[in-house]
Amino acid sequence: MLLTIPELLNQAQLEKLQQLLEGANFVDGKLSAGFAAARVKHNQELAGEPKRMDLLARILMASLGHHPVFRFGALPHRVAEPIVARYAPGMTYGAHIDDPVMGTSGPRFRTDLSLTVFLNPPESYAGGELTIRTSFGERAIKLAAGDAVLYPSSSLHWVAPVTRGERLVVLTWIQSYVRDPAQRELLYELNQAREQLLKDAPEAGHTAYVDRSYNNLLRMWAEL
Repeated sequence: MLLTIPELLNQAQLEKLQQLLEGANFVDGKLSAGFAAARVKHNQELAGEPKRMDLLARILMASLGHHPVFRFGALPHRVAEPIVARYAPGMTYGAHIDDPVMGTSGPRFRTDLSLTVFLNPPESYAGGELTIRTSFGERAIKLAAGDAVLYPSSSLHWVAPVTRGERLVVLTWIQSYVRDPAQRELLYELNQAREQLLKDAPEAGHTAYVDRSYNNLLRMWAEL
């Protein structure tokens, strides 16, 4: 399942992040890549300055915690510390899948889902589309500033070369309570129906059945 998340970051949050990144030091993105990814990774990443990274993480985590598409689409158990990636003209990231297990400074965790948050307007740079291979074909994604896309970490994906301007994104990875992607998709769709029923017919018997089914399926499939 691939989900776009509109307005994950609002305008005030975007402006705060832009202020944080002014004058920041970026380093070669290969430094954080695994062996296979390092061969095709040609970008830069924000250097790990603790105060700057802590504030950035707090802004992002607050937004993720309040956005229903993320909460019910990811069913997040663990969320990695974010990375800010920058692509100047000529930079790209070739076809790859994300590392299955991450975590160096803290607990190790399984990567079920990847999240890309776009920080600058799509018209401010040329190229730089994130392309994800799905069972229905390839999806090229280039979203508005503040929007995000959530996709399986196991999917083959790449970033097209930037030919003008600068592409700036925040990246993070999620271990879900529900490992199986088909089960997560079913729960996400069932929850959409459940929420509508709870709004339109909260006292109806069929609403109670759907609500109970959602919660018991989540109980059945969740891993802690």
